[in-house]
Amino acid sequence: MRTESRPAALLALVAAVFVWSAIGPYDRFTWVLEVFPAVIGVAVLIATYRRFRLTDLVYLLIAVHAIILMVGGHYTYARVPPFDWLKEVLHFSRNHYDRVGHFAQGFVPAMIAREVLLRTTPLRRGKMLFFLVVCVCLAVSAAYELLEWTGAELAGARATDFLGTQGDPWDTQKDMALALLGAASALLLLSRLHDRRLAALP
Repeated sequence: MRTESRPAALLALVAAVFVWSAIGPYDRFTWVLEVFPAVIGVAVLIATYRRFRLTDLVYLLIAVHAIILMVGGHYTYARVPPFDWLKEVLHFSRNHYDRVGHFAQGFVPAMIAREVLLRTTPLRRGKMLFFLVVCVCLAVSAAYELLEWTGAELAGARATDFLGTQGDPWDTQKDMALALLGAASALLLLSRLHDRRLAALP
């Protein structure tokens, strides 16, 4: 596939999943709240594509993250069927799809932040870049938890599926810990590959 066509193919895939996700979701209000960040993110990427094109690696990761959000929006995070099956088979106390989402909430923004910082600031590869990227990801995670709290305050009982705590009083802290783990994992696993993709940019 030609390099120029890869972002368009990813956009088409995300658009198809969006349409599927919008058809008969478990709860329309929850769907709007869950899918809204993906829609905003895609709109920003389209608007900035010509001025600041990202690496194909980062576009791929963003597409995966958007699909995670849309699947969670369609079923709600506590009801995604394959993870209900895992819950029964492995005797989990909850559906863990939301844990996947929060891990991705660190993993994907880490690579976005790394790329933006390397391309727009004097920062160089090393410990300071690692630290600042992780800080950005924790800030994103904290902002999302504040958004969930605000949604719960405004919507009351209607926001139960959006919060997705499934009775865990430490759900917020675990979500942020997973975002931290996701960010560190992305930097440790993908930095070298990302550097090669950055070097290949026109």
